[in-house]
Amino acid sequence: MQHLITDIQRFSLNDGPGIRTTVFFKGCNMRCAWCHNPETLSPSPDLMFYPSKCISCGKCFTACSVGAHILENGLHIIDRKLCKKCGKCTEICYAEALVMSGREMTVDEILFEVCQDKAYYDASGGGVTLSGGEVLCHTDFAAKLARACHEEGIRVAVETNLSLPYDHIRPLLSEVDLIMADLKLYDEEEHKKHTGLSNKNTIENILSIRDIPMIIRTPLIDGITATKENLRAIAGLLEGKENLIYYQLLNFNPLGASKYESLDAANSFSNLMPYNEEEMSAFGEMLSDINIRVKVGE
Repeated sequence: MQHLITDIQRFSLNDGPGIRTTVFFKGCNMRCAWCHNPETLSPSPDLMFYPSKCISCGKCFTACSVGAHILENGLHIIDRKLCKKCGKCTEICYAEALVMSGREMTVDEILFEVCQDKAYYDASGGGVTLSGGEVLCHTDFAAKLARACHEEGIRVAVETNLSLPYDHIRPLLSEVDLIMADLKLYDEEEHKKHTGLSNKNTIENILSIRDIPMIIRTPLIDGITATKENLRAIAGLLEGKENLIYYQLLNFNPLGASKYESLDAANSFSNLMPYNEEEMSAFGEMLSDINIRVKVGE
């Protein structure tokens, strides 16, 4: 059994406690306008092109059987309508200007990579984090991978939007040691507007899951999620939740900009900048009277 994986990132320090390896699944059921991993959204492979790395060797032009690589006004561009996403051009691009996002991998292949750093997990309290995309869109494969990690003595966390019904996600969640769940917006209509989905299942799952440690997170997007009303509503929802480790306010991540460009995709938040340290502290102060632990930033 194989599954489409976007990336396996070793020595991750921001995807859960300790030193971790993060496995990024490809395919997501939300469409957050500010997503900083746009290459993980589609459930099929995507061709990414970084012109700044291109050495103009021309090999990709000959490798492409459909003529998707063209020169226009002296610029190397990709005709996305012609491209079949076969990946042949990436195989001969030694400069790594052309990269396929998404490769089929088995549980054993992934496990081989993550087990290489087991000594670091054990020493730091880390482990493996299953992320995406949205890992809960791939529950069967992810559950098998989580079980395989546990058989090797490796702790497993998931990064998720918890947007699917609990009966659907239970097989995976029963295999994990930590849930890091995003709740972007408290208001359902606003959540639909900015992510494409209702937050009803997310809130129900956050409230009903009591036997697995949880970290709830909100990315701070100016004028959307980063409002006093929204943050206080979410923090109030979490008050009294005994398995909550903390509520985390995440600064806007601008690192997805180059990925949007590599996919020739529109980036609605290309001009948005992260908050400075003082501004981030002020968001934490907004919640100082609510009886939960709040973590500001990574």
